[in-house]
Amino acid sequence: MFSNNYGVAALAVFEEFESPDDIVNMDVEELAEFISVKGKNRSPRPDEIAKAVQAAAKGSYRLPKTVNDSVNQVMSISISSMRAMQSQIKTLDKEIARQFDNIPNTLVSIPGIGKVFSAGIIAEIGDVNRFSKGQAGLAKYAGLAWNENKSGMFERQNTRLIKSGNHFLKYYLCEAAYSLVRCDTEYKRYYDLKFKEVNKYQHKRALALTARKLVRLVFRLLKGNRLYKPV
Repeated sequence: MFSNNYGVAALAVFEEFESPDDIVNMDVEELAEFISVKGKNRSPRPDEIAKAVQAAAKGSYRLPKTVNDSVNQVMSISISSMRAMQSQIKTLDKEIARQFDNIPNTLVSIPGIGKVFSAGIIAEIGDVNRFSKGQAGLAKYAGLAWNENKSGMFERQNTRLIKSGNHFLKYYLCEAAYSLVRCDTEYKRYYDLKFKEVNKYQHKRALALTARKLVRLVFRLLKGNRLYKPV
């Protein structure tokens, strides 16, 4: 239900509610506000997430108190470990950004992507001129292409992404695309459009298509050594 099960909003739900009943008994609008605040207003649909969290809480299995207390303690330790690792990641991100200042790059002009995602994308792509098939070749290299159905019917709602490709580049592009959705009007409209087109796998599908759209932009900027200009 969360775009990132280990993000600050998801961890806050696990950490600050002692039992599923606490979530069930909370007003859904108040829960949505809690998720929005804890997620630093980065979630595009806190109301829908709140409803999904409450539905999961209602249908969850209730543990005996002694077992529940033990589980909460284990989860608390796990969350503390996650926070420590997140702190280490922030330190590494700062060092990447510091070294990135010495590298000419056009991708940092894209809103919301920043130096860390740009560095990752550039490092995995290398020389963009090596893709003889253009942005389509780059998309396939990143694993952002779909298998075509043997019957000739091709629907991205049910068709899986190819399993091959550079998984690191795919990760950077998907994360960058989701960040771009929150910062750029054009990409937000595109994500919302793709999200509403289907009734299952909405976020996963919309994000993959948005990342595929970002591939075209990345290829143009790197190929022409240009800066991003919003529409």
